[in-house]
Amino acid sequence: MTTTNSAIPVTRFAPSPSGHLHVGGARTALFSWAFAKGREGKFLIRIEDTDQKRSSDAASVGFLRDLEWLGIRWDEGPEFTAPDGTRVGGGPHGPYFQSERLSLYNRYCQQLIDAGKAYESWDTPEELDALRKDATARKEAFRYRCRGETTAADRARFLAEGRQSVVRFRSGFEAVTIHDEVLGEATLPAGEVDDFVIRKKDGFPTYHFAVVVDDELMGVTHILRAQEHFTNTAKHILLQDALGFRRPVYGHLSIIKNPDDSKMSKRDKDKVLRKAVKERGLTAPPADSVSLVEWASWIGDENVQLSLEGAIALAQALKVTLPEINVDDFRRSGYLPEVLCNFLALNGWSPGGDVEKFDNAFLLQRFGLDRVMKTPAKFDRLKLLAFNTDAITGMPPEVFAKRCHEHARQFRPEFLAKLGDAKFALLMTACQERSKTLDDPFRSTAFLLTEDAALEFSDDKNVRKALGIGTPSADGGKSGLDHLRAMRVILGTVGDWSQPTLEAVATAYANEQAGGKIGAVAQPLRIGVSGSTVSPPIWDTLVLVGKSSALPRLDRCIAWAAATAGQ
Repeated sequence: MTTTNSAIPVTRFAPSPSGHLHVGGARTALFSWAFAKGREGKFLIRIEDTDQKRSSDAASVGFLRDLEWLGIRWDEGPEFTAPDGTRVGGGPHGPYFQSERLSLYNRYCQQLIDAGKAYESWDTPEELDALRKDATARKEAFRYRCRGETTAADRARFLAEGRQSVVRFRSGFEAVTIHDEVLGEATLPAGEVDDFVIRKKDGFPTYHFAVVVDDELMGVTHILRAQEHFTNTAKHILLQDALGFRRPVYGHLSIIKNPDDSKMSKRDKDKVLRKAVKERGLTAPPADSVSLVEWASWIGDENVQLSLEGAIALAQALKVTLPEINVDDFRRSGYLPEVLCNFLALNGWSPGGDVEKFDNAFLLQRFGLDRVMKTPAKFDRLKLLAFNTDAITGMPPEVFAKRCHEHARQFRPEFLAKLGDAKFALLMTACQERSKTLDDPFRSTAFLLTEDAALEFSDDKNVRKALGIGTPSADGGKSGLDHLRAMRVILGTVGDWSQPTLEAVATAYANEQAGGKIGAVAQPLRIGVSGSTVSPPIWDTLVLVGKSSALPRLDRCIAWAAATAGQ
């Protein structure tokens, strides 16, 4: 046994390409990157795509985009062009997709077979099931052991029967001790590890075998991964010893949980959508959401999940908010990558000294395995949102505007097309103080994109109160609807449709007709042009909507309110 003891660490992050990056995987990548780069080492990416049922080249690109957005760039790995044009990846240990490394796995697999440390196994699914049932009847855990050597005649007969073989590693009966930098030391008793499969029937290596070969050939010195892989480490150690490989240093990280102690899972989105569909009693997908084919597959099997695009489209149609689970979810929601990295680092690690807010440069300087926590981390979304809010409200206005523009370019292009440069700049000025995410300026101003004739007016208690629908005026004077009618006439004569002019004419009217209460005038106007009692400052809102749209919207609101009030 040779244990890795390198002054220059090499870490890796090795996702299977099954979609965008889960925040748990992002934290693993972040810790691996910080550990290596903070010690002048190397961080590499490897795509573990030997499971043909789960793999997709397109999906792996999602992982790479997520990592690059977080600022986690790799020294070696799949080649990728960052948005700034920088080429990332490549290196001397490629290819970095496991599906392209079969000849390497086959070479080392044959080495084990030739040394008598691995063997072909020809069991049928029925035979394996019978073995499991037999173990259950004996009240024992099922552990596969070699059932005798396969002769040439046996092999010929199995092939004639159409059987396919797997290759199993001959584990033996020795105890295995795992030294873990986070969890400490643990020993699996002798005989605990069975003769596990290292090459599947389709000729692809199993995870256990491929990861051991790749970590050795790529010079990986330290492996940080989820605690769920801890027991797998015993298999990997046995393989490393059998092949004469080094033993990397291991550190297994706790899982990330929701505040209610449930596992933070991609299925959380599915639960929200299924609940909404059930509550509404839907038997067909809403218009402009998922296709009938995808809907039928999803609704007919609770184990099926919608595609990311389908889930987003259905959520928009149902007007429900999906919980952020993947890095791309947080990106779409307008979280800042530096804030998400900061928050993820605190989910399982502490810099000490009551320090909570820091950047990636600080993380590189301070990160170490000695302060990684063993217990599961709780993902407090409210705290993350508070972190993000502080970062956004503390930005220089020009930086906020630039980052919102980039967010809109990717996720809200309709606002750029509708507003133009001047109004977009005004929207940024109007929204920064009240924004918690980069998406808030757009999420809260959807009324700007609505056709004037299609704007709907909210019939909630706040709207009714502001317009005086069903409630008498507090002072027995004019209602909000009365003020709206009067202001509609005044605004129709305004030539200079700017914030100072609009505020001046409204203030003059309020002083004369509303006892100086500008809110009694402003709130009905807000409802008239936005449909609700929530919008950016009213004078900014009026300018953003524009006179040509504001006046017909006010007309429609007056008609709607009058009809609702029976006036």
